[in-house]
Amino acid sequence: MAKDMTLLWGSGSPQGWRVMIMLEEKQLKGYNQKLISFEKKEHKSQEVLDINPRGQLPAFKCGKHILNESYAACFFLENQYKSQGTKLIPDTPDAQALMYQRMFEVLTLHQKIVEIVTYNNRVPEGERHDSAVQRNKEGLTTELKLWEGYLKKMDCCLAGKEFTLADVVFFPSVAFLFRLGLSSERYPALEKYYSSLKDRPSIKATWPPHWQTTPGPGIMNTV
Repeated sequence: MAKDMTLLWGSGSPQGWRVMIMLEEKQLKGYNQKLISFEKKEHKSQEVLDINPRGQLPAFKCGKHILNESYAACFFLENQYKSQGTKLIPDTPDAQALMYQRMFEVLTLHQKIVEIVTYNNRVPEGERHDSAVQRNKEGLTTELKLWEGYLKKMDCCLAGKEFTLADVVFFPSVAFLFRLGLSSERYPALEKYYSSLKDRPSIKATWPPHWQTTPGPGIMNTV
């Protein structure tokens, strides 16, 4: 069933990780996959460009359908395989509304993470402007406090007690934050959420391989 699917992905990239979690949840085993190296610029190779002309990851093809945006891939897979694996869209309007709202709020959170990571990677420490560092820090802190508040009101997952598409797209960003040194003491609700899901089979099976052997940079420990 999954043999006509191809996924090119990068270790630790939340976008690709979302698709991998989704494939596991829908029990789509045996798909073609290849780990692409960002360091070696393999994401700009012709192999990737043939599927994703932007030269970005993931590059995902399902039969004749190309779905390189992780949200698009998740929605497509859930709709195509509704009766298979985990049901990831709840039935009630209340739970659906909450799920969709949180899903798209993840985009803002992830953008704030990217702003800090990109600035740290591109600007040498001695050349960083205090105003830019503070602006990035404040933007992410505001988002994290919002999510901390959301999670304090929830039993387990983002849209209720059941694991949904909202968790598929949110968890990789949360894991990335803790990989980067986010304080568990400062954000206990986020830490509780992270700890409660990190051993879920779909997440454990797709854990970024290089995270198991190398430590994170710890750039979030002051946020």
